[in-house]
Amino acid sequence: MSDSKKTERASTSTLNSLRAAVLGANDGIVSVSSIILGVAGATSATHTIFIAGLAGLVAGAFSMAMGEYVSVSSQRDAERAFIARERRRLREDPKHELQGLARVYIDKGVSEKTALQLARELTAHDPLAAHLEAELQLDESDLNNPWQAAFASLISFTVGGLIPLVATEHTRIFVTFVAVLLALCITGYLSATAGAASRKRAIIRVVIGGALAMAATYLIGHLFGAAVH
Repeated sequence: MSDSKKTERASTSTLNSLRAAVLGANDGIVSVSSIILGVAGATSATHTIFIAGLAGLVAGAFSMAMGEYVSVSSQRDAERAFIARERRRLREDPKHELQGLARVYIDKGVSEKTALQLARELTAHDPLAAHLEAELQLDESDLNNPWQAAFASLISFTVGGLIPLVATEHTRIFVTFVAVLLALCITGYLSATAGAASRKRAIIRVVIGGALAMAATYLIGHLFGAAVH
């Protein structure tokens, strides 16, 4: 793989990791703050509210980590199966695979003669890498690591969830609500920056979504809390 390709792949991987981390933090902020405000709607006991938020933080962080581990592991297993299948096909029928590789470039607009020559040159250099790159944009040496993904989700969710949890322990619920909205503005800004999207739209989306989630859980907690009392 050329240096430019490696740089492009590394850049894309970094952006995807940053985006995932920001989204994990956003989930932590919204999930934990919603739990906290839901319980706050039912009781004014600060210790109870804090314990509920802490439980939500721990459960959410490990749930996110496990979900990410399972998802990335499944993807990696599928990629490894594809690599093994492609390696077997190259060994059993290299001529057919050469024609298939050329067809990929023909479908992209390259002339048949040029596509066949390109396929031959790439096959002579590294046939497996050529097929993986052309057919799946996959690099055998750069498969996603499920443990790394799980750890990143665990950390990002925890960092996000700590914001409403710490705010609740030391301030009033209203201040927690404001602190959460400010934190969501930051995650919205970062996610838009990572994806080269509109920062304003991203901020509006996450703030409205977070505010609705907190308002809904607070209302439910208030209604059920009043019913129990």
